[in-house]
Amino acid sequence: MIKLGAQARLKKYVLTQGLCTGCGACAELCPYQVFYHDRTVQLFRCDLADGKCYAFCPRTPTDYQSLKEQLFDHDDLTDEIGPVKGFFLARAADAGVRSRAQHGGTVTALLELAMSEGLVEAALVSGQNDEGEPEGRLVTNKSDLAVYAKSRFTVSPTLAAFNRIKEEGRKKIGIVATPCQAQALAKVRTAAIEGYTGVQSIGLVIGLFCGWTLAAEKFHSLIGEYCLPLEELKRMDIPPGRNVLELCTAEKTLEVPLGEVESCIRSACRYCLDSTGEFADVSVGAARYGMGERQMSGWNQVLVRSRRGEELIGLAREKGVLEICDAPDGALDELKKAAVEKKRQGLENIVAKSGSRKNLLYLKNYTQPRDKKAGRVKSVSRQKRQDGDS
Repeated sequence: MIKLGAQARLKKYVLTQGLCTGCGACAELCPYQVFYHDRTVQLFRCDLADGKCYAFCPRTPTDYQSLKEQLFDHDDLTDEIGPVKGFFLARAADAGVRSRAQHGGTVTALLELAMSEGLVEAALVSGQNDEGEPEGRLVTNKSDLAVYAKSRFTVSPTLAAFNRIKEEGRKKIGIVATPCQAQALAKVRTAAIEGYTGVQSIGLVIGLFCGWTLAAEKFHSLIGEYCLPLEELKRMDIPPGRNVLELCTAEKTLEVPLGEVESCIRSACRYCLDSTGEFADVSVGAARYGMGERQMSGWNQVLVRSRRGEELIGLAREKGVLEICDAPDGALDELKKAAVEKKRQGLENIVAKSGSRKNLLYLKNYTQPRDKKAGRVKSVSRQKRQDGDS
């Protein structure tokens, strides 16, 4: 049997299967592959047997449990939400940062601190080009971070920008990443590829909680029905306890029922099992569990995962850049329960797509977490797949 090259395998087992997350990890590594108009595009044929494009993709077969054991302290690992050194609620101490942020401003405050203390030289965040399309943006002045504090639920190929700028001599970059992007960066950190130096540029990974992202073309069509020009859209949000997606411009807020948004969800998101950014140093999301809607407004849930993240949070406490409080009783259990449900649904979709519980597509040696009422974890598959070639 002829063994396919890395690019051909990526196309066969990821792109044509609808598993591409749009993270950008495979793009801009060479002239052969780019991310264009919400799609990964292979411009020219490459016969390289073991290319970085395939090695870094979060949807090529990977033993993610093994990655966690390499990158995090074993005693911190949980089945439901990955490594946890600490869990609490936080928001930026600076009211100005909070007023410009999506929720509590915790991500902005942590990035500003990391840049001030020299932990990173610059920050890589999601921005948009002149056409309103998402793209990765390198921020070298911490005062500019507030411009990127709002959320838009369309995929940003942030890691394509990382692949471009890592050669510019910047040794440490703080990266704001979705769960799939954090998975890709974990593969970058552990890859043994001769001559590749990108891992040296990863100074910090701040993960964002994520349930799904929107396919650009379908989403643009949807907001067109509401007569909302893309360039006027400033932020998006799902208010806790409400079944709507808020679309906010500088002058008004439109509410779109989530039932209408469902058809716009990117297909790859249906096969994702990570909702909390398990491979980040620190993960941040809106506080939605264990509190009333009024209490939750303006606060973030924060998961500290690594020693690097622990150092950053320690500095944040010391410098007073965050207001921190204990999470309410039961909040962590609620978060775990929601994460397990995401895993259950994603795994169910994977099995339906592959047609077999022995073929979990990109998951190798996967064990399924179950909530406390259901009992201990149960092994789903221990198959040994050879990079999709079997």
